[in-house]
Parts: sequence; structure tokens; C-alpha cells
Amino acid sequence: MTLLEVILPSSSNKDQESAPGTAGPAQTLSSAVDAEAAVDSERTGSPSIPTDASGPSELQPSSWQYRVSGGKPAVAAVIAEVGCEHIRNGGPRGVTEVAVRHIRRHDVDSDSIYVVDLASPFRLFKAWRAALPRVHPFYAVKCYPEPAILRLLVALGAGFDCASRGELDMMLRMGVPRERIIFAHPCKRGCDFRYAREHGIEFTTFDTLSELQKIAEQDPGMRLVLRIRADDPGARVPLGLKYGAEVGEAGGLLAAARQLGLSVCGVSFHVGSAAKDLATFSNAIENARKVFDQATALGYHMELLDIGGGFTGRFDSAGNVMFGDIARTINAALAQHFSPGGPMGHVRVIAEPGRYFAETSSTLLTVVIGQRDRAVAGGGGVHKDYWLTDGLYGSFNCIVYDGQNPEYRIVRSPLLPPLEPPSPSSSPAPTFPSTLWGPTCDSADVVYKDVALPQLRNGDWLLWPNAGAYTVAGACDFNGIEFTTPIKVYVWSDCSVDPPEG
Repeated sequence: MTLLEVILPSSSNKDQESAPGTAGPAQTLSSAVDAEAAVDSERTGSPSIPTDASGPSELQPSSWQYRVSGGKPAVAAVIAEVGCEHIRNGGPRGVTEVAVRHIRRHDVDSDSIYVVDLASPFRLFKAWRAALPRVHPFYAVKCYPEPAILRLLVALGAGFDCASRGELDMMLRMGVPRERIIFAHPCKRGCDFRYAREHGIEFTTFDTLSELQKIAEQDPGMRLVLRIRADDPGARVPLGLKYGAEVGEAGGLLAAARQLGLSVCGVSFHVGSAAKDLATFSNAIENARKVFDQATALGYHMELLDIGGGFTGRFDSAGNVMFGDIARTINAALAQHFSPGGPMGHVRVIAEPGRYFAETSSTLLTVVIGQRDRAVAGGGGVHKDYWLTDGLYGSFNCIVYDGQNPEYRIVRSPLLPPLEPPSPSSSPAPTFPSTLWGPTCDSADVVYKDVALPQLRNGDWLLWPNAGAYTVAGACDFNGIEFTTPIKVYVWSDCSVDPPEG
């Protein structure tokens, strides 16, 4: 956890733009807007994003949207459709400037804000394709089903890892071809099977005899991918206890599928979310090849390897994507066990990155809506309590379920009198042991306890970078508080990081 404070300029600069060539919000390119999205737009002031498939509108090659898209009309259309503001820098300082303008213009004092930088997943996609040219990314929708990011990835040609009827429906409505979808849930419900069968979903995963029996009964025409266990013990969220057949169980499952008349065409694995041990990928690819050989011996035509998720996408201080080590490890393992010139050279390789694309795309801002001072027993000073607009029932469920330790910065409210910036000779502002509470009535709804903070005012903000992955996707509207529909502000940065200070 890192604490930095941002002192804002006076409100006289409230309409200043931050990037050349920005001519205000782009005109909406489609009138097909869901009723629910329209309601959210009215509440938040954010543009509505169609969730159905709509063709790209014509944009002039001279437009900034077309230029930053690399000449891709479909990408440029998404940028324009969501009303991205063009900014120079997408780091915390650049995002703060965007948020401050939005707070001033809309007098925001009760809602959390997400600033979504679509340039981040765009750059990460380009880096992925350059570093792993053989591996087609299938975005894990569950991680962050933000419509703007989904539409961007559709335009870029990504595939999609869906795990439910709802996610399948979402992507099909966006016009994703069925061959760019894998139904990657090893234990599906009856309604999931029915939807997949009715809509011609071809590929799905399994890891138990029970699932094979369900498939044989409900959708025997599906093409099956056997998920094997491949744990990284250092992953933030290990998955092997719940999903993935042991490699030693693979032969029995393959034989059972044969007896049931089912078609097995591939192998998948998942090393765990936010993996750290590169050797885990090498070992998993080696084990996958062993299972391929077993399946081939049983008469299966094996053609798909799914190397799952576990990837993290970050930028260095110059804005370059840091992805080289893991890419080199995977490329080497594929060259060894699935050589393009060998008997398995025909195999199609996909992956299921979620966090890689989502994490750095979004910044969360929460406003202080209440506070209290309490004397510390024994004359030890004052402990401060602050209530925020988000908590464990909202985006900070990531602390409980994803093992995150979010960093934050203080952003002083542009709607309150500005504070005097500290002089070089003055002492640092005093800090107090503080607790950050979520807004619900539950006393367990606490974001952080006993953190050192300077005095905050009702209306001041905390800015939380890298808030895209497994945050609002897992939120619920407990207590009737609208955690699942925060205000959204869309931007496109020229660089994903801020320049050095000074």
C-alpha cells in the first residue's frame, strides 16, 4: 500500500483540456442502446455503450481516433462510440486531471468513479501478439466484463473465454463468431448446456466423469477440451483444488469419453491467477503434450491447446509493456513440445488472459462521505475513521476474493477550498492512524485498518490505480447501494504512464 497526495489547482482551471486535438466528446455512432444502459447514463453522466453488434461508422483518416487506432476502422469506431477523451498520460496524475474535470462539471459528491483508459488494453494486445505470435488470446470475460473493453477486443480480433450462459449471450450479441468463443467452465449447469446447444457453441472444457456424462446426455456434439491440473504454488489465487484433472487421471477420462461416443480435441490448464513461477508454464505444456499423445493413441484427432490464464500486464516507467520473460518461457516450451515442424505442429494454441488486459485499464476514485475522531486509550492521540463510497461489497471485494492489496493516492476535492501547498521548509503534514470503512451497515465492511493518513475532509477523494481486474465484476448492490454501476469516464492516453516528476 502506497500513500501519495495530490494537491489540486484552483477551480478556475476547470475547463482546461489535457491533450491537443481533443474536440470534446465524440458523437455517438449507434442509436441502439439498451434501456438499462440509458438509465445508467442518465444517472452517471457517462455515455451509453451498445451491447449488441453494430458495424463501424465512417471516420475520417484525419481524425485522432483513426490515427491512434493504427488505421483500424473498427477500433476507431469503438473509441469514438464510447466518447473517449484524448489525454497525454494515463498514469495517476493524468487520470487525476480527468477525474477532477468530471467532478467539477457534474458536481459529483456521492458516487464512485471509474476512469477507463482503452489505450491500455490496446497496447497490451499489440504486445501480446508481438511476443506470443502463436498464441491467440481469448479474453476471460469474468475478470472485467466492461462493455467498452469487450468491444475493443472484439474489434482487435480477440477470442473470448466464457463461463456461463450470460457471458456467452453477451459476446454473441456483440457479434463474436462462435469459433472465437470457448465455453471454459468444467462444471456447467443445465441452462448453460441448453443455451450452448441452441447457439452452436462448439468447444467446452471438462475434468470429471460426471461432466462427461452430462455432456453425453445434453450436448454430445460438443468438442471437448480436457482440463488438467497445473498449479503455480506462488499464484495469488490457486485454482487446482477446485478444477483440473490430475495428469494421472487423464487416461481414464479419455477412455470414458471414447466409450460415451464423445469427441475430445484438446487439452487446457490454468496455472492460477497472477502466477509467478515461470517454470509452471513449461511443466504444464510438457504435461499437456503427454496427454495429447495418450489421446492420439486412443484415436482422437487433437488440435487445440489452451494454456489458460495467470498473466499480468504492466508497463515500465517508459510506458513499455513488461511481458518478455513469460513470453520467452512459453515460446520455448511450445517449440519443444509442439514444434511447428513436428507431429503436433498443426495444433492451434490459445490462452485465457483476463487480468493481463483488465488490471491497468481502470482507475477507481472513491469519495469520503463521513468521518469520526476517537481518542486512543492511554492518551495516545486520535484515531480517525473515514467512510468511503465503495467497500467490500463493491469493488474492494478484490481484497477478500482476489488477495489484492490496493494502493491509493489522496486527491483533494476540487469542490472545496484548496489547501495551501506545503513549502519546501515546512514540516510534513501530520498523519493519524485511520480506518477506511465501506458505506454499508455491515461492520465487517472495512477496506483498511490502522493506516497513516493526513486529515481528510468530507468530499476529498482516494484514487486507486490498477483497479480493472476482479473488482467491480464481483460487486453486488448490498444495502441498495449502487456498487455495480459506478460513474464511468472513458479516455485514450498517448502513454500509459506519467512522465517523471520534477
